[in-house]
Amino acid sequence: MSDRDRYLQVIDKLLDSTLAGRVRSVEQVYQRLLREIRPGTSEIFERCLLERRESLEASAGSSSKVSRKLRALQTIEGQLRRWEQEHQTTAAVTTTVKRLSAAASEERLAVLVGVLDPNQERPWTSDRLQQLAQSLKTQSESHLQELGAGLSEGLGRLAELEGDLVSWIYEGGNRSIGFGEAQQQPGPWSLWARKTAAYFPRELFTTLQQGGSLEALAQRHLDLGDRAWLELAVLLQGLQRGLVAWFDRQPYSAKMGKQLSVSTFLVFASIWGQLSQGFAARPRLTDCCFQMTLQILRSFAQRETFPLYGGVFASLSGEYLQQTLAYLEVPLKRVEGTQEKARILTLLGYSQRALGDYERAQGFHEEALAIAQQAGDRPCELANYNHLSRLCLSRKQYSEAIDRSQRALILARQVGDRLGVANALANLGYSQVLAAQQVERLDADLSQQAMGYLEQGLELSQQLGDGQSLALCYYSLGLAYVLLEQPSGAVGYLLKGVEAAQSSGDLFLQGLNWAALAEAYYRLQDWLRAVTMGAIAAYVLQQIEASEWRQAAGVLSILRGQLGEEAFEGLLSRGRSQIIAVIGVDGYDYLPQLLQEF
Repeated sequence: MSDRDRYLQVIDKLLDSTLAGRVRSVEQVYQRLLREIRPGTSEIFERCLLERRESLEASAGSSSKVSRKLRALQTIEGQLRRWEQEHQTTAAVTTTVKRLSAAASEERLAVLVGVLDPNQERPWTSDRLQQLAQSLKTQSESHLQELGAGLSEGLGRLAELEGDLVSWIYEGGNRSIGFGEAQQQPGPWSLWARKTAAYFPRELFTTLQQGGSLEALAQRHLDLGDRAWLELAVLLQGLQRGLVAWFDRQPYSAKMGKQLSVSTFLVFASIWGQLSQGFAARPRLTDCCFQMTLQILRSFAQRETFPLYGGVFASLSGEYLQQTLAYLEVPLKRVEGTQEKARILTLLGYSQRALGDYERAQGFHEEALAIAQQAGDRPCELANYNHLSRLCLSRKQYSEAIDRSQRALILARQVGDRLGVANALANLGYSQVLAAQQVERLDADLSQQAMGYLEQGLELSQQLGDGQSLALCYYSLGLAYVLLEQPSGAVGYLLKGVEAAQSSGDLFLQGLNWAALAEAYYRLQDWLRAVTMGAIAAYVLQQIEASEWRQAAGVLSILRGQLGEEAFEGLLSRGRSQIIAVIGVDGYDYLPQLLQEF
C-alpha cells in the first residue's frame, strides 16, 4: 500500500474515532500521529489532509456530521504542525550527527561553527543544541563524545551566568557596558570571572578585566582542545545574545540601549578577532574564531538600527575603540564585497575620521561606497557620500565637500531617504560657509543660502527625531554663526547640540559642540564659560582620542596666556562643579596633565 493510501485510511479512522467519541483529546490525536507518520513523509500526510478537506467541503449539503468532521480535521492539522516542529529538531540533529560522523576529525569544529551561526533561516535554539549534545555523547567515537560534552558544558556555563547577565550594571549605579579600561569601568568581566567554574572562560574574562592581551592569552593556550573551544563559543554567543536582547528592550533609555547594543556587537566581534590572531599557530582554531567574528558582524550589519551616521563612541574608550576597530578590519580583508561588508566599512571609516586618520577613513568610505552601489544599498551609499563630504571638510577641501554633499542631497531626495537628506543639507550648508570664509566672500546672499540649508536640515532632523543628525545640524549652525562673527547667535544652537548629542550617546558630537561653545564664549569674552566648556571638550575628545581635542585645549592655552596662571586657575576652580558633573573628579584632576600634553 502506498503512503498516500495508508495516510488517507489513517485520517478517515481518526475522523470516525473522533465522531464516535473514542478519541476525545488533542493529545490523543497527537499520539496517533506519532505512531502513524513515518519521518520524511509528513508532506504526503499534509497533502492527504488537504485532499480529504476538499472532499468534505464538496459534499452535498452541509450536514452536522460533515461540519464535525471538518472541525476534527482542523484539530489534526494543528497537531501535524506540532509534529513537524518537534520532528524538525530531530531531523536536524540526526542530519548533523551524520555530517559530523562522516567528516574528518579536523573538519568537525567548522561544521559546528556553522550550526551555531545565528544568521541561518532557522537558528538553533538552546534546546535543540542540548539535544545535539546528548546525541553526540551517545556516539561510539570518543571525539564525537568530546564535541557533545563541549556543547553541553557551554550551555551549562551559560545557565550559571544567566542570573548575572546584567546585574553588574546596577552595581554603584553603573550604566555603562564597561568595555573600556579596567580602572574606568568595571563592566561584566570581573563578576563573570568569579561566577564561572570554566577554566578558559575565566581566564578570558580576567584578561579582559585587567586590560590584558587576548592574543597573548590564546598563544599561552595553543593546546586548547575542541571541547574547551566549543564550551567557550557557546558561552560567549549566549552572553552576547542575552546582552543585546536586554539592551534592545532597556527600560530606562531606548536610545542608550541602542548604543549599548552597538558596543556589544563590536566588542564580542573584537574578542573573537583577537583570539583568531592569537591562535595563528593553530590554523583550524584561527579559522573557527574568524568565522565567529564574521557571524557577529553579519548579524550586526543586518539590524535596522545599524549606526550608518555614527554612535560607536557611546561606551568605548579611545584606546579600546582603536583596538576593536583594528580587529574588525582584519576579517573584512578576507571576505568578498557584500552589503554587510559595506556597512561595517562605513562604521570603520567615520570612526577613523573622528580619530584623525583621514587617509584610512577615505579608503574605508570609498570602498564602502563602491560595494553599496553594487549591492543596491541606497541608505549605505548615501551615508558614505555624506561621510566623504565631512571628510573633505576635515581636510579643508571645501569645493569637494560641496560636490559630495550636493550629490548626496540629489540622490537622497530621489530615493526618499529623509535621514540622508537631513545630513546632506547640514553638510552642504556648512561646506558653503567654510568655502566662502576661506576666500573671504561670505556675503549676505551666500550666507542666507547656506544658513537656509542648515535650517532645513535641522527642521527635518527634528521631524525624524534623530539625535545624531540633530546634534550635527545644531553644531553646524552654531559654528557657522561663530565664523560669521555672530557668537551670541551660536550659543543657543550649540547648547541644544550638546543636549541632542547626549540623548543619542554620541561622545564625539558632544565634544565638538562643547569645543564650539568654548570658542563662542571666548569671542564673547565670557572667560568663565569659555574655560568651563573648553575643559569639558578637551577631556571628552581626548578620552576617545579624537584629534579635535587640541582645538579645545588651544582655547584654554590662549586664555591661560592672556589672563595669567593665577586668574586662569581661579576660573577653572569656579567652574569645577559644572566640569565635574560631566567628566567626574578624575577628569577634573587630569586637566593639568592634559594641558601639559598640549
